[in-house]
Amino acid sequence: MKTRVLGKTGVAVSEVGLGCWQLGGEFGPLDDDRAQHILRAAYEQGIRFWDTADVYGSGQSELRIAEFLRNSGAEPFVTTKVGRSPAIYPGGYTKRNIRQSIEGSAARLNVDRIDLVQLHCVPPHILEAGEIIGWMEDFQAEGLITSFGASVETIEEARIATKSPALVSLQIIFNIFRQNAISELFPLAEANNVGGKMMPGQKFAESDHRHFNRHGDAFSVGETFSGIPFETALELVEELKPLVPEGMTMAQMAMRWILDYPAVTTVIAGASRPEQVLENASASHLRPLPEALHRKLAEIYRRDVEPALLVPV
Repeated sequence: MKTRVLGKTGVAVSEVGLGCWQLGGEFGPLDDDRAQHILRAAYEQGIRFWDTADVYGSGQSELRIAEFLRNSGAEPFVTTKVGRSPAIYPGGYTKRNIRQSIEGSAARLNVDRIDLVQLHCVPPHILEAGEIIGWMEDFQAEGLITSFGASVETIEEARIATKSPALVSLQIIFNIFRQNAISELFPLAEANNVGGKMMPGQKFAESDHRHFNRHGDAFSVGETFSGIPFETALELVEELKPLVPEGMTMAQMAMRWILDYPAVTTVIAGASRPEQVLENASASHLRPLPEALHRKLAEIYRRDVEPALLVPV
């Protein structure tokens, strides 16, 4: 697995990361045994950047990671998030609540200090006020966290977050269907040294956010289908299929496209089966996509995706 340096941390992390949202059960039932097999597969493939949050399964994702670390002795770079638990969102953004949430994550992860804590889709007006950034700097100075970043939904929120010189990471929605960060955010992030498959008719479990959040009823639809209608996304997937280079899957092409941008430190890819982990990890070793393909994908984005966007990006 190839590595890249995560912003100001100076830490080299795997350029393919493991998203651990599914370990909390939000994508359908997932038992402890399969969760442990997924984590083991990720570690064996050299995936050393694991992304979770306190709200993934109300802490279950963090507990499952801690169980694997305890039984294996593995030491990946673990990042969690704070700011969307019922005790905080939408009206409980106090230093005390943020501290308690981070301390809860540390206890579940069974660590004294968390490698990286990211503010989790914090409302723009809270970010803009700046107080919450100061609290994170205090927690860093106290040794509760090693570093902090922000996970955001829009470019505007990312711009606000990058005003903090202590910020080391930005987690954004960036993929073939969400390309605006290339021109609007990457130059800013690099200047501040901040590290940043579906078929028609497919059914999803009742607990899968692709089922219950199709229209943005629970949170920003941008996190579910990159901010475009579900049906449009499926049509575009069909349009992309003939463009997939020989020897690649659609998922590998999509991940390789992201990795072709130097501003990207790691691609956070979820997996509900160990086999998916292997496919995701393989993207690190694939050759960059041809320039002609990058131009074609940019054209499809401008022509078909931008006019269909449902939410600010």
